[in-house]
Amino acid sequence: MIRIGIYGYGNLGRGVELAIKQNEDMKLVAVFTRRDPKNVKLVDPSVAVYHADDALKMTNEIDVMILCGGSATDLPKQTPFLAKYFNVVDSFDTHAKIPEHFANVDSASKEGGKVGLISVGWDPGMFSLNRLMANCILVDGNDYTFWGKGVSQGHSDAIRRIEGVKNAKQYTVPVEKALQAVRNGENPTLTTREKHTRECFVVAEDGADLNRIENEIKTMPNYFADYDTTVNFISEEEFIKNHAGIPHGGSVIRSGKTGENHENKHVIEYKITLDSNPEFTASVIVAYARAAYRLNCEGAVGCKTVFDIAPAYLSPKSGEELRKNLL
Repeated sequence: MIRIGIYGYGNLGRGVELAIKQNEDMKLVAVFTRRDPKNVKLVDPSVAVYHADDALKMTNEIDVMILCGGSATDLPKQTPFLAKYFNVVDSFDTHAKIPEHFANVDSASKEGGKVGLISVGWDPGMFSLNRLMANCILVDGNDYTFWGKGVSQGHSDAIRRIEGVKNAKQYTVPVEKALQAVRNGENPTLTTREKHTRECFVVAEDGADLNRIENEIKTMPNYFADYDTTVNFISEEEFIKNHAGIPHGGSVIRSGKTGENHENKHVIEYKITLDSNPEFTASVIVAYARAAYRLNCEGAVGCKTVFDIAPAYLSPKSGEELRKNLL
């Protein structure tokens, strides 16, 4: 039985708790939070909740600590710190800073004799694996990644910070014409605006200037300025009814050619459609927690990514079972 700890209990932490329940070789030992533990309600009330400061008191009772904080400010500090004391898994998703994060976690994990698995989820994570595999197979080709249709939590949060906005959700939507051209093997060169649009659903405060809010959204640099963006103002009732979930998804596609004269076209596509982004991400993380535990039991130490993990380490099934039923 692999003993799991959860560090941080938001949407992702709750998803991890639910995923552990589906894995018979795992047990949730404790949840750690920066909030008052008495105010944190788990799905399973029998699991103990502790303050985050108490985590190091349980180094002998937890085999893998799953970190469920944010990539902006939480994980860059929390993962290297905890990696000295626990096998850890996180979902760090700031792509440009992954090499720096890897180096920090690698140093800490090696110091503590532990395994640290970073950037686990679906992108980075499952999408990364499929990009790598497709690149190795279709050497002469082009990569394309389309996200959505789904909720971008970061972009939604950016809208909610605008004065006069009570609530908001933003959906990233692939441009169907571009997606179809890629699937047809046309290898198009696509700009940011040509690949995705953004749809915003906003509940405004009473008396707010709707024109100003819409203009602030559409001209926001790094978020909306480079996209065709639609802003829809709706009632709070409609928001609760139609936009309460956190769906997402997307596709990784590589289009390439083989043959003496490059005459044969091929397309590899990996696609996911998710009702719940955090629950799916959590399910990926929990599978990799098993891998972290197994690797450390074999004597491995240091930081790893999904590129370094053999698929058999993710499964509770034996090698014999995998060869018989899945190979």
